[in-house]
Amino acid sequence: MTLDDLRVFIAVCRTGNLSAVARDLTCTQSAVSQHVRRLERELGLSLLERHPRGVAPTAAGRILHEAACDGIGGIDLALRRLQDLARGDGGSVRITTGATTVRHFMSEAVVAFRQRFPQVSLEFQTETSSRSCFDALAANDLDLAWITIGATVRGIEQRPVVELPWVLAVKADDPLAAKSRIEPADLAAVQLIRLPENSTSRAHLDSCFAELGIRLASDTSVADWDTAILLAELGLGHAVVPALPGWSGPSHPGLRLIPIPVLPALSAGWAVRRWDALSPLARTFADTVSYNCTPQPAGASLETRTAATGTEPIRNREAPAAPPHLA
Repeated sequence: MTLDDLRVFIAVCRTGNLSAVARDLTCTQSAVSQHVRRLERELGLSLLERHPRGVAPTAAGRILHEAACDGIGGIDLALRRLQDLARGDGGSVRITTGATTVRHFMSEAVVAFRQRFPQVSLEFQTETSSRSCFDALAANDLDLAWITIGATVRGIEQRPVVELPWVLAVKADDPLAAKSRIEPADLAAVQLIRLPENSTSRAHLDSCFAELGIRLASDTSVADWDTAILLAELGLGHAVVPALPGWSGPSHPGLRLIPIPVLPALSAGWAVRRWDALSPLARTFADTVSYNCTPQPAGASLETRTAATGTEPIRNREAPAAPPHLA
């Protein structure tokens, strides 16, 4: 059993597709299968079940996958940090997140961090859901994942950073656009643009609707929040979305965002394998993003906000203002 065998097995479990792993590794599907078969021969157990549309781990495979993720992730992270020390350069911080996260939550922090650490490499890996971010975090030598906070995930620590209230996004001339708030009864006339399938935000919203006894008509679904906003602004439906910075103002003249107070806010923040194992650079980047995302109490010092981690975030302004939806 080799580390390469385990890395390939983790990738197969994550994608559920041997050919996809072969493409990512620039090898043949037969080579990928050989790694798995070698593990199965050594353990004397079947690790994968073959299905018409891919593969899935067996009960034995799930046990090995969980253990391998914990071990390989820690080894890869240690090796990368040792390589940084050997090279003597600025090192790197690797983040996995959704396609639009950097724009909405990290733009100021990225600029400030790069100005202070110009030699440090910032590497972003895009995933389609928080679940995919968790899988990538466990399987790769990534430092941080920006995710929608959800249920506890084995081997992952989650830390909320910002609360995102829900709003109804509608075209400016929509009959609901004149309302100051949306009540459950108002949602009866909504033609919903559904959020990404299998996303934490959609599961959260569906659960809230079920508890309130609300059933909404829908003939449209999207892959990300920004697309939902665009379709709502074009008048192709209504989007119930978390209020993100940048959606209000002159860049969206035809859009109205109306609060829905009855829906509990969605939390977004960081996920890591272990906070106490983060490199100082990764911790500084995480703290910088957190600092720029959240409103600061009058007179609060940087030391007050970072005493728990022992790092100092980088301010990109003297007094960070709250995002429009939290002001």
